[in-house]
Amino acid sequence: MTIQFGYDKKEVVQALRYHFLMRPEIKILLVFVNVFTIVSAIMLYLKYIQALSFLVFSILWFILMLIIWRILPSSIYRRSATFKDHFIMHFQEDMVVLETERGAKGWPWSAFSHFIESHYFFHLYFDPRSFFLVPKEAFKDITELQEVRELLRTKMGKK
Repeated sequence: MTIQFGYDKKEVVQALRYHFLMRPEIKILLVFVNVFTIVSAIMLYLKYIQALSFLVFSILWFILMLIIWRILPSSIYRRSATFKDHFIMHFQEDMVVLETERGAKGWPWSAFSHFIESHYFFHLYFDPRSFFLVPKEAFKDITELQEVRELLRTKMGKK
């Protein structure tokens, strides 16, 4: 099966947000900061701390969310030339081949560790930090999308 695609900025930024929020270290950090902020709110209510302390904890939470939700995905999108290219991708029985106007590169299925499906994309992971986004809108119809979904499940396994 062969597909052609380019990237939409809003969809890519959303996919990058999804990637960051799925990272275990980010999840732990978010839980820690949220619990810390809730505890500080309770302590403020019980008058164990001053309002300034609660304000500082709230500002830390706001800054963390701003970085994860806005700054990090936008900066990665701006720095990466990949998202401005047009691609042709071939899903073959033994490998995946990606073509651009500059050339082609193929990977055997064993080069991928797993895949994750988000709203707009399939995230094909090489390792926990490097992945390739395949837009779902590149497929002609739901049947083709289901075929690729099943191929990815059999070749890689879903995480």
